[in-house]
Amino acid sequence: MSQIDFRVFSETDRLRQVIVHTPGAEMDLVSPLDREALLFEDILYLSHARKEHELMCSIFEKMVGPAGTVFQITSLLKEAFMLEDARESFIDQIVEASPGANLRAFEKDLNQLSPDELYHFALTGESPLALEAKPLPNLLFMRDLAAVVGNHMVLSHAATSARSRESVIINVVASFHPAFALHRDRIIKLPPGVTFEGGDLLVASDDTVLIGNSERTSFGGVISVARRLLSDTSIKNVIMVTLPKERSCMHLDTVFTFASPDECVVFPPLIDPHGMNNVVTFNAADGPDNLTCKVHLNLHSALESTLHRTITFVPCGGSNALNQQREQWTDGANLFAIAPGVVLGYERNQKTFEEMARLGYRVVTAEGFLSYYKESTWEPGEKVAIKLDGYELSRGRGGPRCMTMPISRVSS
Repeated sequence: MSQIDFRVFSETDRLRQVIVHTPGAEMDLVSPLDREALLFEDILYLSHARKEHELMCSIFEKMVGPAGTVFQITSLLKEAFMLEDARESFIDQIVEASPGANLRAFEKDLNQLSPDELYHFALTGESPLALEAKPLPNLLFMRDLAAVVGNHMVLSHAATSARSRESVIINVVASFHPAFALHRDRIIKLPPGVTFEGGDLLVASDDTVLIGNSERTSFGGVISVARRLLSDTSIKNVIMVTLPKERSCMHLDTVFTFASPDECVVFPPLIDPHGMNNVVTFNAADGPDNLTCKVHLNLHSALESTLHRTITFVPCGGSNALNQQREQWTDGANLFAIAPGVVLGYERNQKTFEEMARLGYRVVTAEGFLSYYKESTWEPGEKVAIKLDGYELSRGRGGPRCMTMPISRVSS
């Protein structure tokens, strides 16, 4: 069994360990009537969505090499559920997290389910019991369940009841799976009453993170995460970006991601170089739990002054406002960096890829990349932007960064 290694000091260091979820039976249980309540955008064709996701995982497996691991959250959960304490903890937590679902009446029956039956219930909501629960189609978007910062993991507090069971799943896996045993004292759990999802946290450097105050991460969530990171980790600067509380930009990584240490793909109407006065940096102050703050004109100036280097902003969708809106809608700004200057995005966002090409990125298809390296190993070198066939996956409204939870990265 591979051991988990918490080590993320940059958004763009070479990927070594990542947790994903290839969509399964839960996706086929989404109906047109309940998709909005489940926070899911569309009805996906499961077999095609799986092929697209498996192709993405093949890219990761080639790039992490023999030293790395692509973990499936389903495998981790199944293995954790072999422990009775893990099953009991899962049931206790979902009962507490779902006060309106009347799960308390089924608590004893849930404890009688076999590990396989409880696993199936966890993902699909289906069980032998006279119990109605919803499936978890959003488990596809593993990024939101937690965020690794340095040598610590911050667990999510889902903002909606539709995703609360996902927060319980990652909590149980991190707390009970043997692969996490060496890191249990470095798992950060937030206080009740705040919300935080991992899509709002980006690791800019070994001492700086960005956190979105968004539709899904509350101001209290930002402050709670900031306090813990500033007191317990190597982080010295927490840059908060306030976003409109809208589904179209539900997390910071829907409008801003790193492609390399000094290149970021942005959605210009919200990440505006002229300034929106929506960026604040928090730092530790004298005395326990005290913070100082500094207001910046915009994110660009905040990054350059904090990181002490020049940062290039690449417009998602190019310079045309309509193309920017169209490609942000299909996750053009949600690129995932596999190594410095090596990114993965959806093929349909052509204008964004054209912008990457202008910056010197070689644009290739996922199939072409894998074919080229079929008989050889891959090592970082040139700048590459990889186009993924995401025609089904993109209908769920989440890009490659949304679908990945990096656990470990190493400097190339």
